[in-house]
Parts: sequence; structure tokens; C-alpha cells
Amino acid sequence: MRTFFVATRGSRLALAQTGIVIEALKKVYPDVNFEIKRITTRGDKETKTALWQLSGFGFFTKQVEEALLAGEADIAVHSFKDMPTEQTEGLTIAAVCERFFPQDCVVSAQPVRSLDDFGPGAKIGTSSFRRIALVKHLRSDLETTAIRGNVETRISKGESGQADAVILARAGLERFGLADKIAFSFDPLEFIPAPAQGALAVQTRADNPETIKIVSSIDHAPTRLVVSAERRVLTRLHPGCHAPVGVFAKITGSDIMITAFVADIEGKVFLHSQIRGPVAESNRLADKLANELIKDGAAQLLESLE
Repeated sequence: MRTFFVATRGSRLALAQTGIVIEALKKVYPDVNFEIKRITTRGDKETKTALWQLSGFGFFTKQVEEALLAGEADIAVHSFKDMPTEQTEGLTIAAVCERFFPQDCVVSAQPVRSLDDFGPGAKIGTSSFRRIALVKHLRSDLETTAIRGNVETRISKGESGQADAVILARAGLERFGLADKIAFSFDPLEFIPAPAQGALAVQTRADNPETIKIVSSIDHAPTRLVVSAERRVLTRLHPGCHAPVGVFAKITGSDIMITAFVADIEGKVFLHSQIRGPVAESNRLADKLANELIKDGAAQLLESLE
């Protein structure tokens, strides 16, 4: 039986996501064996440092890609939102798995149903500038506090009172079987997610047609289309890796709707734009949306944040 080695981060969430990919591949290729190879990334090592204090790109992907390029693995599984927009030479994304939960959600010990249910001064835990900007834009009287760690650690901080609530990607909790911990989920059109949030990217070496053929069997074309549009907007904006930027695309019938924002960290300057048109024109629409934000001052705002 042929064995393919699958590189992934060693966190429980990354392993759960890799398990989802392997299960999907096994349904198509039941006679192929897939063996997980755990990789420790820079982002996994530096857990006590706030994400915005880390320099460079690919905190959770670079070491995994290096294992793939070195021939230590045949396949790599990533949270697509963690991947830099510039593709690594010699590698290709052979599949994008179907995305079910792109939105952010809140875990709290309090029985809350929206941000409106928190009292003034409530502490919301997150290490994401995007989430901080959105919280401040929607509720300037709330406080945000930096929070790092794996999903379980962040959930415990929200439930133990170290913060009044924590914000996480809903997809992670769903894949962990922890959906019952969710107090409420945000509307992704209001609390705009990171580009490609909730999607899994399956990477291979570009010069390996056999592996590409196997992996591409689980590619979900509608998901690839919307996350490609989201990432195209991000690429056109050229933000830093921690900039408060969100993009969300959704297919409705024969149309695609793309919503995006760029903000300062306090959410006081908030540039927002939305566009809708034929799915077949998704690239043009993504470019037009990005250009509208740039015309409104996004480039200068992002430059000032750097």
C-alpha cells in the first residue's frame, strides 16, 4: 500500500483538521495510506508573544512548507487564513476543502447573545488586530485584552473570568466538537472575517503530478472561488501581516458578493465597501472592491499602521 506523509502543525486543532482532510482523501482513495508528520512552527513556539509583536510572515506555515519542499512530506494541510498571499515557489495548493463556518464567535461565562449584552468596560480577549478594530468600531466602550494559546486555553480564559469573553473562529470549535461552548456567532457581513477563514488549504509540491491528482479529488470549487476572491482583495491592498483587514465573499445564485473593511486599530477610521456581480467576474470584482478601498484612503491608512 502506497503511503503519503502529511505535514501539519502539532496542535490538537491542526491535527483535527488534518484528520478531516485524510478522511476525505480515504473516501476517494481507500487503498492509499496517509501518515501524519507533526511540525512545530514558529507561531507554536512563541506562544507568550502577542501575534502583532512577531515580525515576518507565515508564523504557522513556513516550517510546514519547508518540510514539504525538503521531501520530508508529500502533502501539507494549512488553515488557509494563515498562509501568506504570495505562493511559495515549488509548491501548489492542490485542494481547498469545503468551508462551512467562516464567521467568528464568542465564548463567555455570561449568557450573552451579542456584543450589546456586555456592560461598559467588559474585557474581550483576542490577539487579532482585525477583531480588536471590529469590537472597538461596534462598541468603543469595551476593552480588549491580548490573549494567546491553543483553542482550549483561550476557551478556558473566557469561561474562567480572566476575560469577560474571548473571540475565536467558529470553524475551530466546530471541528473540535466544542460548538456547545459558543455563546453566539457573529454575522460575517457585520463582523467581517479574515480572508479564507474557515477554509483548509491542502498543499503539494508543484512537480508531483501523482500527488496533485490525488489531492485535487477533494477540491471544492465554490469554496476555492470565494476564498480566492477574498485573498485577491488582500493581495491588492498589500497590508502588513497584522493589519486590521477583513474580507468575506459569498455566492448567491449566479452572483458573488464581496464585503471588505480596512480600519485603524481603535476602529475609529473604518473604511467599508461591498460589491456584487456575476460569479464569472469574481477577479474583476475583487480588484474593483480593493481599488475602491484604496481610493477611499486604505493605502495611506495601512501605511500609517506599519
